[in-house]
Amino acid sequence: MSELGNKKIMSINIKKFMDKKGIDRNKLVDDLNLKYTTVSDWINGKTYPRIDKIEMLAKYFGVEKADLVEQTPDNIIPVTKTVKIPLLGEIACGDPILAEENIEEYIDEPVNYLPSGTCFYLRAKGNSMKPTIPNGAKVLIRQQPDVEDNEIAAVLMTDSNEATLKRIKRADGTMFLMPDNPEYSPVLVNKDNPARILGKVIRMVIDF
Repeated sequence: MSELGNKKIMSINIKKFMDKKGIDRNKLVDDLNLKYTTVSDWINGKTYPRIDKIEMLAKYFGVEKADLVEQTPDNIIPVTKTVKIPLLGEIACGDPILAEENIEEYIDEPVNYLPSGTCFYLRAKGNSMKPTIPNGAKVLIRQQPDVEDNEIAAVLMTDSNEATLKRIKRADGTMFLMPDNPEYSPVLVNKDNPARILGKVIRMVIDF
């Protein structure tokens, strides 16, 4: 048994080769025609791929199977520091978004795996973003005032002070908040239904 568990080693190696290839989780899922939850479980170290899937991953990344399953010196990343990332609960009126009254708890995060800038967590509520983001998932957000089309953003509905997670689409100067679940309808942002982008979704954590 290696110093790190087998699932953890696989997780580290997959993320390493994703970084080298310059792809994200959605791209890996699409290219390999696999279920998002299956790939997420590998990346999060929750499950271990079957041998045929290891062979598929190795061929995709252009590496040997051993490069995925074995612990090597360059995949041992020391965690030198952690920071407390706030998990926002109900959003209080007004700015700033990270005011103490908005914070439900803090989550310790290794700085190695955080993007630059200010980050916070939101808990997904409801099923409008399934299967991409299930209800109850903790979603890491990088605070920024805008995102690219088709990216998932945390959006504050300013009339209700309710934060929601939706995919951003724009057409003819109008912004739409798009659910990934086809059972839900898009939300039109306009003067009668104002909203502002709080940040970009980076990743999620499922702890149930």
